[in-house]
Amino acid sequence: IEARKPDFDAYIAPQKEFADLIIEVLPTALDEDDKKTLRVRCIQKYGVDNFSPCYLFDEGSTIEWRPCGKKIACSFPGLLFKSGPEEYYGNSVQVLEMDGAFEELAELVYIESQLSNTSTDFYGELAISMLKLADAPGSNNGTGLMQTLAAFAIRELYQKKTEVVNA
Repeated sequence: IEARKPDFDAYIAPQKEFADLIIEVLPTALDEDDKKTLRVRCIQKYGVDNFSPCYLFDEGSTIEWRPCGKKIACSFPGLLFKSGPEEYYGNSVQVLEMDGAFEELAELVYIESQLSNTSTDFYGELAISMLKLADAPGSNNGTGLMQTLAAFAIRELYQKKTEVVNA
């Protein structure tokens, strides 16, 4: 990763302010000694045609949620979701963040029930899609979740754009 940093700084970072959706992968904030767990942020720009940012519970609210308990199995360091509006490179954005990992990927269906604007075609599609790739790297953490949400958003955007062209 460090070897690629100069390329990232030269070519990727300057594009961030123009992107409509960015997935940031960061070290966990749950335990500073933990070097394996990831914190992943999905940064979604407001005001993009045919795109509605995904959020947790209540649009426009700032939410911090630890779902560990009766419906989600969690071991140390746990699981933390955050959602809310922010400014990013001068743009108004909605951020959905996951820090930690799922112990039981099938329990993602409960998380899915708390999310809005997921661009899924039916309830459960997010969980089903993630379970199909359960053995893939990132499937149990925020990298897989945010990439899947991004894929659904791209699919929905494509469908809306092709409807206009075909109308």
